[in-house]
Amino acid sequence: MNTTRRSALLKASTLALGASIAPLFVTSAWAAAHVSATPLKLALVESMSGPFANTGEAVLRNIAWAIERVNARSGARLQLQRYDSKGQNEEALAALRAAIDDGARVILQGNSSATASALIDAINKHNEREPDKRVLFLNYSAVEPSLTNEKCSFWHFRFDAHANMRIAALMDVIREDKALKGIYLIGQDYSFGQAVLREAREQLASQRPDVKVLAQELHPMGRVKDFAPYAVKIKASGAQAVFTGNWGNDLTLLVKAARDVGFEGMFYTFYGNALGAPAALGDAGVGKVIAVADWLPNVQAAESESFYKAFRTRFPKPQDDYVHMRMQLMIESLAQAVERAQTASDVVAIARQLENADVTLYGRRGRMRASDHQFQQNLVVGMMEKMGAPGVKFDVEGSGYGFRVIREIAAEKAEQPTTCKMVRPAG
Repeated sequence: MNTTRRSALLKASTLALGASIAPLFVTSAWAAAHVSATPLKLALVESMSGPFANTGEAVLRNIAWAIERVNARSGARLQLQRYDSKGQNEEALAALRAAIDDGARVILQGNSSATASALIDAINKHNEREPDKRVLFLNYSAVEPSLTNEKCSFWHFRFDAHANMRIAALMDVIREDKALKGIYLIGQDYSFGQAVLREAREQLASQRPDVKVLAQELHPMGRVKDFAPYAVKIKASGAQAVFTGNWGNDLTLLVKAARDVGFEGMFYTFYGNALGAPAALGDAGVGKVIAVADWLPNVQAAESESFYKAFRTRFPKPQDDYVHMRMQLMIESLAQAVERAQTASDVVAIARQLENADVTLYGRRGRMRASDHQFQQNLVVGMMEKMGAPGVKFDVEGSGYGFRVIREIAAEKAEQPTTCKMVRPAG
């Protein structure tokens, strides 16, 4: 790969957060014996430019903070570099090759299920072809269900609840929405968006057969600049609610357009709790926007509040307010696996320990299911309210609006069956 090409792909974390995170250690016997060992290199392959650059930068803050904390007291020496995928699968695959050439042994990605699927296929082939340079893939946000079902891979670990799990959590609220008679389904036209709408229809049919699906619409991902035509159709349909898995600008622009045309219905979302969506809706979203997540800042627990305050201290700018517990638990799980494996170079040994990860941070627990590498954790559902309303101590991105927790679904209830037939390496 030529120098110009590599420099376009590689954006070392010095651009935003200082040089690769400085390694510090706990006093465990293994750590003490390995303080001079080569760090375990992690490569973040994500959109750092283009329409979804804000999502990539938000991920970088989360991962960097988690690594800072883990390196400050763990035997795992983790070093992070980022590579710009520009939101394109081809660029992500080129970044993967560059990262491996640069010595990365753990790949981090999540903001596109299509990209995650391409990376899984490429990593499967690479690990078979070059067993001395095997890599692991840690996925924090790509939630298309097949990735831990028929497409499951020993080298891939998912730390976010997949789409079917998130939809089931939202259905807990939809079942009680007696005003809901008609719903509009809209999503991004790629594997994840298609899977969300397909599963939403199925779960609505089984749990709310009285609710009519008035329309099911897919739009190009990341290319729609004006959602007004879609918003007009939503309002004209007479729907009392919109159901969407949209994320990034595709969500923000959608909710802005809906507000502008005067749509007054509910929004059932995967990601309506951040990245500009609350500010876009303003008062029109109060009591009407529902979001599902692995954690929300207004979870009523002292430990959770401490976690959120610690992040805000590290990143004080309101626009940087996008923290994910699952990304923190992901890095905690990796650190645990490295220390239990007593190696930072044998990724097979690390993977075998990662299969059995069980971590707790600020009172939030998560565990990896070995059968399909799907992380299991509590899920929460929140409703948008004004900051200061009961249950809303913290707002989102300085918008003046936050999310009141209206449901918490235990990990055991959120868990879904899997069709994965895991093939593991010999030995």
